[in-house]
Amino acid sequence: MKKLLSTIAFMVFASVTMIGQSLDSLPVPVVDENKVVDNTPDSIGKALMSRPSPGSTRRGSNPVLFLVGNSTMRNGTLGDGGNGQWGWGYYANQYFDGRQISVENQALGGMSTRTFYRQLWPDVRKALKPGDWVIISIGHNDNGPYDNGRARAVIPGTGDDSLNVTIKETGVHETVYTYGGYLRRYIAECRAAGATPILMSLTPRDAYDSITKKIVRKPQTGWAAIVAAEEGVPFVDLNEISGNKLDSYSPWKEKYHFYGDHIHTSYWGAQMNARSAAEGIMGSRNPMLKPLQAMMINVALPVWPVKREDGKPVVWITGDSTVKNQDSSRDGMWGWGALAATVFDTTKCTPFNAAMAGRSTRSFIREGRWEKVYNALKPGDFVLIQFGHNDMSPIAQPKERGVIQGTADTCHVYKMEKDGRYELVYSFGWYLRKMIDDVKEKGATPIIVSLTVRNQWKDGHVERRNDTIGKWYREVVDQTGVEFVDAHNLIADYLEKHYKDDKSAAEYFKKDHTHNSLKGAKNNAKMVAKGLKGIHSELAKYLK
Repeated sequence: MKKLLSTIAFMVFASVTMIGQSLDSLPVPVVDENKVVDNTPDSIGKALMSRPSPGSTRRGSNPVLFLVGNSTMRNGTLGDGGNGQWGWGYYANQYFDGRQISVENQALGGMSTRTFYRQLWPDVRKALKPGDWVIISIGHNDNGPYDNGRARAVIPGTGDDSLNVTIKETGVHETVYTYGGYLRRYIAECRAAGATPILMSLTPRDAYDSITKKIVRKPQTGWAAIVAAEEGVPFVDLNEISGNKLDSYSPWKEKYHFYGDHIHTSYWGAQMNARSAAEGIMGSRNPMLKPLQAMMINVALPVWPVKREDGKPVVWITGDSTVKNQDSSRDGMWGWGALAATVFDTTKCTPFNAAMAGRSTRSFIREGRWEKVYNALKPGDFVLIQFGHNDMSPIAQPKERGVIQGTADTCHVYKMEKDGRYELVYSFGWYLRKMIDDVKEKGATPIIVSLTVRNQWKDGHVERRNDTIGKWYREVVDQTGVEFVDAHNLIADYLEKHYKDDKSAAEYFKKDHTHNSLKGAKNNAKMVAKGLKGIHSELAKYLK
């Protein structure tokens, strides 16, 4: 393997001795295919003030996991997503037990392997103590000129070549090394401090190979693997792990893992890369990583604990309080999902109510509830998706449930009032399309169910929201071709047939105009079943 990687590296860039040679005779640095425009101000001083002081997160004698990288690891001056872009280092700490180890993101946008080593690494190195860990995943910016401007370029490859340059703007003399040469220096200095270095390949970018039709893999991956093998340090192929995930997504889903350009990640991309990094570390068989693995948490994919039986699909039910509420007392409030067994034949399928009161499409996804459904899905499953009651709420207020109205494929950055956190918020239609796309990806069948009716009447007619939520449902159905159960109008028709106003319909509801009594929830379940039969859904075969 080592020989193969060395051959690949040689084929990509031929090695020549460069000391004393002119710049004209040098190999061209790695091409800036990403067309990166750094979002970090050029003022290193300002950026330094926003990063934690090296070693400041250490708790007592606990070790620190230092992250060395660029904007794909820590984006923007503050690194908090205020520009709609996040680096994966922002989420890395969720995979490590904070009682045992702290994760300290020392990455900075715009840094190359060379400039980080020269400007930021000295302070990180001084903070290292025996037992610490250092993840080195850097190289996106190792391009451009050697001796002017940002002067970030490194010599391509892993050889021992070097070049003496004079920075034109400052007159400062500097020795430039190969990519591998800088990695070896990081490694040696980590070891000298008693810390364990981990080489990690770069995050993938939003670019497809025209031949393989897969995400382009970065050449630095092979170089890092060579150095890791030569130096005997752990190597995690983040580029490949995340690249494989992106390859498995639909083109639409792959795109929203990036934001603003073709390299910087959105919340989705940053979360994906953070998980990929954690999976790579935990899945490594390198014995050097065992102490770090023992301090890791949450690496296993979260799933709902559904009990599967051979030959029986799971019918997943997602939604808000009208789908799942207290569901316990005869006199309490009920969601129709709690009564799914009254309409579905449980000898043929397994209904599972994953809904949660108070949730919108946005908050259901943000809180990880949708992820648990997604991870548990199997081919042949069905997913009923019913939201809307809470999606019209304010976007940035403490409950953080509101969405952009409509179905446009759009999003905006909002600052949350509760904690100042930034969030990319999308449209109602976007969140529905995400759920639909996720379900199809897993070989399951998504079914949109329109929201239940509120007990609000005018002139003998119950309120129907066909001009807002109902309209948006239909637009998404037209866009995706997904099955649609119009429970909203079926329930409204039923109410208007049996009641004449909010007072007479009160027995259908409990405590307010939205939440249903046991009787109301039972009938809502019947209306969903009626709707499935009406559209001749495959799921109708599993009804009683």
